Amino acid sequence: MKLLFATALLFSVAAHAEMTVTIEKFVFTPKEITVAPGTKVVWINKDETPHTISASDKGFVSKAMDTDDHYEVTFAKAGDFSYFCTLHPFMTGTVHVRAN
Repeated sequence: MKLLFATALLFSVAAHAEMTVTIEKFVFTPKEITVAPGTKVVWINKDETPHTISASDKGFVSKAMDTDDHYEVTFAKAGDFSYFCTLHPFMTGTVHVRAN
């Protein structure tokens, strides 16, 4: 019974994990992150210029985000997910999703 409860608690914590990536001065910070499956990644635009978040494989694409707008994606499976700003393609980042 204890194992079942511990497993349920661990799943609950993992399912609610969140990581924030800030967009500021035309840079994603941090540029690369590593998260567990089930983690929600939230990008927040702190620039006064609009930016987008677009997966290189088109798996997710945001609208243009103004200052203080945010965009979020929950990563369900392991893999490497590269992304960029479609308005400023030199802005790039990667989300590495790793199962423990």
